Amino acid sequence: MNELVEDKYLKISDLNNYIKTMFDENQYLRKVYLKGEISNFKNHTRGHLYFTLKDDTSRISAVMFYNCALSLDFQPEDGMNVLVEGRISCYPAQGTYQIYVEKMAKDGLGNLYLEFEKLKKKLALEGLFDPKYKKPIPKYPKRIGIITASTGAAIKDILSTIKRRYPICETILFPSLVQGAYAASEIVKQINKANEFDLDLIICGRGGGSIEDLWAFNEEIVARAIFASKIPIISAVGHEVDFTIADFVADLRAPTPTGAAEMAVPTIIDVLTNIEEKKVRLNASIMHEFKKKKIQLENIENAFVLKNPMSLYEIKEQKVDTLLTNLLHIIHTYLDNSKSKLAFLESNYVLKNPLSLYEAKRLDLKNYTLKLNTKIKTILDNTKHQEAMLINTLKLVNPLNILDKGYSLVEYQNHIISSNEDVNINDLIKIKMAKGELLAIVKEKQEWKKN
Repeated sequence: MNELVEDKYLKISDLNNYIKTMFDENQYLRKVYLKGEISNFKNHTRGHLYFTLKDDTSRISAVMFYNCALSLDFQPEDGMNVLVEGRISCYPAQGTYQIYVEKMAKDGLGNLYLEFEKLKKKLALEGLFDPKYKKPIPKYPKRIGIITASTGAAIKDILSTIKRRYPICETILFPSLVQGAYAASEIVKQINKANEFDLDLIICGRGGGSIEDLWAFNEEIVARAIFASKIPIISAVGHEVDFTIADFVADLRAPTPTGAAEMAVPTIIDVLTNIEEKKVRLNASIMHEFKKKKIQLENIENAFVLKNPMSLYEIKEQKVDTLLTNLLHIIHTYLDNSKSKLAFLESNYVLKNPLSLYEAKRLDLKNYTLKLNTKIKTILDNTKHQEAMLINTLKLVNPLNILDKGYSLVEYQNHIISSNEDVNINDLIKIKMAKGELLAIVKEKQEWKKN
């Protein structure tokens, strides 16, 4: 009876192998063409590629073995839209079906990746990633704030690492959502709250996950809260290959939560070793200073001046004599120079004959007067000559002078006329001659003809 009942039950491996056979024998699943967005991408050390291919509502696991991955001309990554060609089969060990990708090509970038790159570029232009704004991480923190989920591997790894490496450091947990629609605002709230405490350092992060799981750390409000924090922040988001906007803004980026704890605190062994090194250096410095002071004291004790104090007085006395001699020499030199100047002034001809200076100046004045009169006469003569030349020139160009040669000027109504067209019959005209004028009436007009 029991044997008959047991025969009804299959081994799980048999069922999964049967399902795999169904997949493999289905002609429609031997060659499948899919397009979607890469998520949870992992590049195995052996060269195989593991990832999830998803669209807006569904997802499928995917694997691309090394021999197929060699043909790729690009590096797949999370958020990338791709076109894949492969077969659908079952992985018996886990009882899951997946696509075995044989070929893959890029089909643009996913929406999340585009948002990530857009925000990254915006914040970079604003300077939020600039190294000059990075706050230094304290070497020996006394109190560390931790912003992460209260449950999960991240908080356990951080606390255990700090306790093991640096047990004297106090830790304060600021529990927060790290995934989902409300995670970003919750993280910002806890960062602001942590800044109200007397902390030396803040660790902010979570464990690994897909790009969707880590997205709260790609939100702009989280980035700006980290940048505005007065307390230095270490970001610890995901695995070593995961990068978020928070990593670029934070003062220091750790590859994992455990790595953040290791960066945050030294090991107690390193601290004790450092203390011992400083003790040795301090003792050596004290001994060096002691020896130096001892030598100085011995030099003072053996100084000739202290053993022969009168020698110091003798040196000063000799110095006073030298200064006094120099002073007397300077005084005598000054007096001799003054006497020489006085003798020169007393023997000066001008001082003995003051009128000679007046006579010399009077003679100079007389010479200057003669020169000035000569200059004035020359200028007047030149001016008269120029005046005569100008008068002769004016006479030559004077139109009235031509009348002396028998010519005359004819005017009509005070205007000189040069053509018979300027007057009419019976017009009264005036004829000017060298001596006198004539009044005439036009009786006839004749045409002028060129000879």
